[in-house]
Amino acid sequence: MTAPPLKGIRVADFSWVWAGPYCTLQLAHLGAEVIRIETARRPCLTRMLPPWADQKIGLNRAGYFNQYNQGKRSMSLNLKHPAAVEVARRLIKKSDIVAHNFVRGVMERFGLGYEQIREFKPDVIMVALSGYGATGPLSSYISYGPAQVPLAGFSALTGYAGGPPMHTALSYADPNAGIHAAFAVLAALYHRRKTGQGQFLDLSLWECATALTVEGLMEKQMSHREPARRGNRDPWMAPHGVFRCRDLPEPIGGGVVDTWVSIAVANDDEWRRLCRAMAQAELGDDARFATAPARKRHEDELEAIITAWTSQRSPQEVTKILQEAGVAAFTCTANKDLAEDPHLNQRGFFVELEHPEIGARKHCGIPWRLSRNECRVQTPAPLLGQHTDEVLTGLLDYSAAEVTDMREAGALN
Repeated sequence: MTAPPLKGIRVADFSWVWAGPYCTLQLAHLGAEVIRIETARRPCLTRMLPPWADQKIGLNRAGYFNQYNQGKRSMSLNLKHPAAVEVARRLIKKSDIVAHNFVRGVMERFGLGYEQIREFKPDVIMVALSGYGATGPLSSYISYGPAQVPLAGFSALTGYAGGPPMHTALSYADPNAGIHAAFAVLAALYHRRKTGQGQFLDLSLWECATALTVEGLMEKQMSHREPARRGNRDPWMAPHGVFRCRDLPEPIGGGVVDTWVSIAVANDDEWRRLCRAMAQAELGDDARFATAPARKRHEDELEAIITAWTSQRSPQEVTKILQEAGVAAFTCTANKDLAEDPHLNQRGFFVELEHPEIGARKHCGIPWRLSRNECRVQTPAPLLGQHTDEVLTGLLDYSAAEVTDMREAGALN
């Protein structure tokens, strides 16, 4: 195994919350040195969100932050102070990539906009993730990922027939934009390697999310109608959805916990396999269900029959029976199930590194493997400002006395 692909690449990371940090997390996974610029005056929101380690609130104890900032270093700078801005400029001079996800104009007000920094770092690559992009009539609008989900059309497509639009249960636009941004950074690095030129990468969370709702857009454009909300059903496949299984035998928190399994049947052959697996082979030739169009017409009856079978079994039992029969099915997995899953653990997906304040905790690691490059999570997420002095004196050549002076002046808060 050789070194990670981005070993030797440095990222000055001014981003916060989720979209930007998720981008730089991918770069850290690929071996880049990522230095997060933070401030205690306005900590990253993800340092102030649960879940908390041991239910104790603290800026270094938030699972949200600690998940998405593995492998990074943290430097505390108060960019309202001129000395801190000069530190940032010095860091950028020694970096390859500058990342931020502020609305248009914020970095410019710090004197750190793309046109400003390319004067002293001509080959810099700046990646900017904002809600609406750096141009256009909405470019100055403030945005958070949850609002982008309905704005991109996801909510209009999500929900049950006859019901209202529904949210997708997470701020999907944020990590999606982060992945897009990491891809764009890799392309820009390749371009710079060939030409020596840096560039500005302008990403819009809205556009990144809308690129994933093309089925709805196509239906509107081609059939001139809005797609209907279908719950868990598919326009063509049946059965397709989640089916109630046997409740957990032991209550949790004093309440009964229901369990579910997902089943998707793509064609008539798979339908007959499902019927045989349920020991109801005769349903395979039942006129109500023998073809996909017939199953769609009788979908309520179909789902009632399947639920009667699944409800007597655990989701794990249903999964095993159907997978062995060649039918796509799997448990609707709870977080505890994920953390204890033998497949994920055997593949080494989870990492457990010693955090300086909360000790060893399990986190999701790198969701891909490279056969020729060693990529692994090197360090846990940093404490706020943990590496400030190390970066200042080691990388940026400030003296200890200068660091003391800046700290006393409030530039490193």
